[in-house]
Amino acid sequence: MKKSQVKAIDFFCSGGGMSYGMRQAGIDVIAGIDNDPDVKETYEKNNTGSKFIEADVFKLNEVDLTKYIDIKRNDDDLILIGCSPCQYWSIINTKKEKAKKSKDLLIEFHRFVKYYNPGFVVVENVPGLERKADESGLKEFVRDLENRGYNVHYEIYNLNEYGVPQTRKRFSLIANRVTKNKVKPRKTDYKPTVRDFIGSHNGFPKVQAGHKDNTEFMHTVAGLSKENFEVIKNTPKDGGNSVKQRKKFKGSGFKDSYSRMSWDKPAPTITTKFFSISNGRFGHPEEDRAISIREGATLQTFPKDYVFYTNSIQATARMIGNAVPPEFAKRIGEAIIKELENGE
Repeated sequence: MKKSQVKAIDFFCSGGGMSYGMRQAGIDVIAGIDNDPDVKETYEKNNTGSKFIEADVFKLNEVDLTKYIDIKRNDDDLILIGCSPCQYWSIINTKKEKAKKSKDLLIEFHRFVKYYNPGFVVVENVPGLERKADESGLKEFVRDLENRGYNVHYEIYNLNEYGVPQTRKRFSLIANRVTKNKVKPRKTDYKPTVRDFIGSHNGFPKVQAGHKDNTEFMHTVAGLSKENFEVIKNTPKDGGNSVKQRKKFKGSGFKDSYSRMSWDKPAPTITTKFFSISNGRFGHPEEDRAISIREGATLQTFPKDYVFYTNSIQATARMIGNAVPPEFAKRIGEAIIKELENGE
């Protein structure tokens, strides 16, 4: 089995974290599908050769997918990937009514899996997808895959064990009908930390709160009010908590707000609000500011030359925080290729 024969379609691709990682593993990601036109430029320019399809999965018919790309049914070399937006199943406080449409995306993805019957299926999402397996459609999804001969493996992964410098925990599923084995990604030999990825020793010059970087590097930092600057300034370096803010937020679920990352520990989960010290432990380990846009992307394992084409800090951070870390995606892709090469 040659790597070039293995191809994938990335549903809900957003800015391309999953696609990029899969491509790094040697998989030909022929297309990414998303209903947000604002991610098209970021996706296509960083994933040259992968076609961006702007489509709403709720409205897209399974057969109509062949109008955009040349694929066939029952293809052992095809991977269908579904990393749907996960706000509805997240433990992070979200407006459930606003996120309600996202709760049925796995069910919609299931239509395409049943129709095309690919060699492999990959799903990545928040752990809440498994906790609410009946409501999310996961239980029926797995049952149907197994009934049709797939070997299904899924679990909650601590991504720090897979090369990502975060405490990020994610649900991931790999279904395989080509061989008799269950497939899962390989763990790293060590658990990376913040020090391994950011800091001046990694090419991030020291900057102040409110710094604007108009280059493609985007070492841009959100500004701080006078009060919040004093808070972070008085928060102990290298993992410190703000005593003042800890008392203020006690019991509210925001106990790590205004706190600093530790150099020699993994970062917290990089969320869509990582640019703000009021939304978690997003203070730089030693500089008096939140981490920059590029630092957040780097902690998500995007390469430094991955360019985000957006109009605001908020839009860029949302794309970064919602992404599948490319390093984890690469390990999923490598596991599938290894199985195709060596499996029985």
